[in-house]
Amino acid sequence: MPRFLITGGAGFIASNLADKLSEDKDNFVVSVDNLLTGKKHHITKRSNLRFIKADVNDFNDISSVFYSGGFDYVYHYAAVVGVQRTLRNPVLVLRDIDGIKNILELSKNTGVKRIFYASSSEVYGEPVELPQHEETTPLNSRLPYAVVKNIGESFLKSYKYEFGLDYTIFRFFNTYGPRQSTDFVMSKFLDAALKGESITIYGDGKQMRTFCYVTDNIEATTRAIEDKSTIDQVVNIGNDHEITIKDLAKKIIEKTNSKSKIINLPPLKEGDMTRRQPDATKMKKLLDRPLTTLDDGIAKLLEYKNNT
Repeated sequence: MPRFLITGGAGFIASNLADKLSEDKDNFVVSVDNLLTGKKHHITKRSNLRFIKADVNDFNDISSVFYSGGFDYVYHYAAVVGVQRTLRNPVLVLRDIDGIKNILELSKNTGVKRIFYASSSEVYGEPVELPQHEETTPLNSRLPYAVVKNIGESFLKSYKYEFGLDYTIFRFFNTYGPRQSTDFVMSKFLDAALKGESITIYGDGKQMRTFCYVTDNIEATTRAIEDKSTIDQVVNIGNDHEITIKDLAKKIIEKTNSKSKIINLPPLKEGDMTRRQPDATKMKKLLDRPLTTLDDGIAKLLEYKNNT
């Protein structure tokens, strides 16, 4: 029975990951979260899925989980997330370095086969090339969140070199779907539109983004377990179809038949990159199917919201 540990397991993407892995009764999944932003009700009740409240940044707290768990694979997704939250709490973000070190040291000492690490498209900073390729695009962001993610990537590569601990780095681009908090643009816009409230955008709304439906993310990141080509590699996880933030707001108003108005706020002082677009070649190879279109993803999310 393969044994999995998911950190940050009560969060949006990680809880969907836990659901997917625990669907296989041959898997045993332990999900840990300090519930700073995660929600315990995101954890599905299953006999092979266990939740433990724990803080990965506290060695004593997380070490007992490791030494009793006997994990084969670790998905390290715990982090302070959200541009505004990370800008307001830069020291809290830096504490995530402790968590990265704890996870790696404990994985090395307990025989973990591979660590899957949630990095971010933020590490690319302002685009130097498009699409942003894992191996050729410079990592130039100076934001604390992106710097910490970059440090995490460096730690993984160092532990592979020195101790032979395998890894796969996922650089997540905007992902949306059920359980996402309204801190993030897609869920924020949808929530406002469904309530008929104004949709606020920063600046002129011409920022270009891509949006990946969560099932594409989860399917790719779980297929990576068996795909040997992802071992000790970086993989962009995101859709490569671009849309401006303003056009996204218009699309959501149309899809929800909302009377919401679009309100422009002053641009953010930092953290709002002009464009993000992944080279999704590796992800598409993992999926071996077309990516979910934005229209289909929004329809699925609206159906979920209407049924909950």
